Amino acid sequence: MSSPQEAFRTGHVGAAIWSNAYVLLSLTALFWAGNSIVGRAARDLTPPATLAFWRWGLALLLLLPLAWPHLKRDWPVLKANWRMMLLLGALGIGAFNTLLYTGLQTTTALNAMLLQAAQPALILIMGAFLMRDHVSLRQTGGVIISLVGVLAIISQGNAAALIALDLNRGDAVIGFAVLLWSVYAVMLRRRPDVHPFSFLAATLMIGVVCIIPFYIAEIASGHLIVTSRESGLAIAYVAIFPSFFAYLFFNRGVELIGSAATGQFMNILPVMGAGLAMLFLGEQLYIFHVAGIALIFAGIFVAGKGTASPPFASAKG
Repeated sequence: MSSPQEAFRTGHVGAAIWSNAYVLLSLTALFWAGNSIVGRAARDLTPPATLAFWRWGLALLLLLPLAWPHLKRDWPVLKANWRMMLLLGALGIGAFNTLLYTGLQTTTALNAMLLQAAQPALILIMGAFLMRDHVSLRQTGGVIISLVGVLAIISQGNAAALIALDLNRGDAVIGFAVLLWSVYAVMLRRRPDVHPFSFLAATLMIGVVCIIPFYIAEIASGHLIVTSRESGLAIAYVAIFPSFFAYLFFNRGVELIGSAATGQFMNILPVMGAGLAMLFLGEQLYIFHVAGIALIFAGIFVAGKGTASPPFASAKG
């Protein structure tokens, strides 16, 4: 059986797509945006930890045939760096999507996508705290502008609700998830020097193990998957597209145009996700959404102005 890479390289259309970073990254953004849409749509069918467990468990099964030769070779390095791998697997795989799906129980996919747009600003902050990165006055101003945009979305434009901390629980959970992801993105600098498939497979294994106690707790409390065609399709989507293909395409995009350009391009993710939320879930765009996302992107622009590469960029699903 041929690997996905070989399949893409065979045939004129496949070869053309595999050689075009912007097509691959557009598909990546679409798949990752779809993750929040499906998580919100399936909230009454699949409990959050359950959805996260099956997402990453099935993705791991898809990845292992590709990763196994690299994993065997890189195992001594991964084992020697087990503390860092544990941290990265727990944050990037175990925590983020479990919290995202939990937040989507009580907030909209639109809010979830726009809150994730604040990740670049939070990555800059975490870089300063955790890695002692130098942050310029311009970058500090950009972060403040972006965070004002986040607060506008979380408070739904209501300053009184913000002062009283009367916020939507789902927004708060997703905000915490985004914060944890920013720590993960910064700590990726200390990941062991192994093949990308080895690293991804190892983090998936760790993440799945971290999710298991929460999955068992959901079962024990009676929160079970509703057996239906829709729940099966939801699990299949999140396991195949945002977990397997999106990471494959994202890694190829970095290979073709570099991480800086890839990170900048992936800023289309929240905009694409907001459009999908309105199109498929009928969610409504309010003026505080527009103001919030405008402030977030203005902050990214201000912080990045005059730099050779974007000061902060990340992507995930």
